[in-house]
Amino acid sequence: MTAFAHRLLGAAALDVETYEEVEADRGATIQALAVVVVSSLATGVGASGLGRTAGAATANIFLFSIAALLGWAAWALLIMQIGGRLLPEPDTRVDVTELLRTLGFAAAPGMLRIFAVFLPSLALPLFGFTSAWMMVTMVVAVRQALDYRSTMRAIGVCVIGWLLAVVLVVALGLWITPSLT
Repeated sequence: MTAFAHRLLGAAALDVETYEEVEADRGATIQALAVVVVSSLATGVGASGLGRTAGAATANIFLFSIAALLGWAAWALLIMQIGGRLLPEPDTRVDVTELLRTLGFAAAPGMLRIFAVFLPSLALPLFGFTSAWMMVTMVVAVRQALDYRSTMRAIGVCVIGWLLAVVLVVALGLWITPSLT
């Protein structure tokens, strides 16, 4: 198994050592970026299994992929600000690239969303399951990257960041979507 595949599986399996390894390895930055991009594309493709309307779903793959990428970026930025500036622990030191590497690998479960296009009847449960799984991987990533001793603090940072990111993505979606009237 390649180091990249091992890291993907380790991140998805909530392996703390994998997150520590990714955090410390500057060479993993491109890998983490690849995980986020592939996860976003899988979200876009998988989202076409949610509606199953001919033509419209294909046209929206790009928009769903961009929305997923922007959502992850907003979440990561909010986690950095909330976790590093508003709710740090005494040992917290924020290194942006270390945090982004760990958060990038935490997006690994999102890659499974591509299967929603093949299983449209399971698309919604699959998206719900992978979203919950990504929340848990983000908590582990935040705890490791921000050197938190408290898992509850990492949970709080991730949930607050996620809620704010959802608001931002929905607001952006409403802003760029044409009016139906």
